[in-house]
Amino acid sequence: MNRLLVIGIGTGNPDHLTLQAVKALALVDVVFSFDKGEEKAALVQLRRELCERFIAPRPYRHVEIADTPRDPGIPSYAARVEAWHEQRALACEAAMLRELHDGQTGALLVWGDPSLYDSALRLVQRVAARGRVRFELEVIAGISSPQALAARHQLALNRIGGAVLVTTGRRLSDALPDADDIVVMLDGEGAYRHVPEENYEIYWGAYLGTEHELAIAGPLAERKDEIERVRATARAKHGWIMDTYLLRRRG
Repeated sequence: MNRLLVIGIGTGNPDHLTLQAVKALALVDVVFSFDKGEEKAALVQLRRELCERFIAPRPYRHVEIADTPRDPGIPSYAARVEAWHEQRALACEAAMLRELHDGQTGALLVWGDPSLYDSALRLVQRVAARGRVRFELEVIAGISSPQALAARHQLALNRIGGAVLVTTGRRLSDALPDADDIVVMLDGEGAYRHVPEENYEIYWGAYLGTEHELAIAGPLAERKDEIERVRATARAKHGWIMDTYLLRRRG
């Protein structure tokens, strides 16, 4: 039977790979990845460099799967994501049927950790449930962006006796009344701009662990405009941005 490895690769620094991930990559015959277009070509290139470093000289193939955009005509966010995931699962299934031969090991390389705001495991489970592709699944943890953020700012995410909430930019307003320490991911719209600024400190980071790493920290009231400028400049320069931040309530 074939094997499929879902490997967390950290936030872009090759040194983020664990020894377990390095050992797993040495067994891989086929690496699958979604092609998200020219804007994010740098992300595909980073994956290729990791493969060249940790799989080669073992022969392997890199298979790019054409990604499909979410259908803006579907009004419900949940339904829009559900339809998108189904299309991605079908594309992933077709690629595995075509490229993964008997007894071979395939891999999906996931930014950060596969368990935290990533759809790879859901896609793989959809493929398995359809029954056309049979494989043994193994999941290998990686360094997530909240971990890299905490390390960059030299802080612990939780305070003594406290809890940490991890959420998205879309759900930030729901978290504010109850949570004192909030890690925000997948914030494309700068939701921190709508937070009561006098109550919070912000610890922000982008391209964490890479040569382009950016980090800003301080009172939200004093730092939010700076973050907005730096963020916009970086997005224009690189064509994409991956950022994460901690909002910490004062007091």
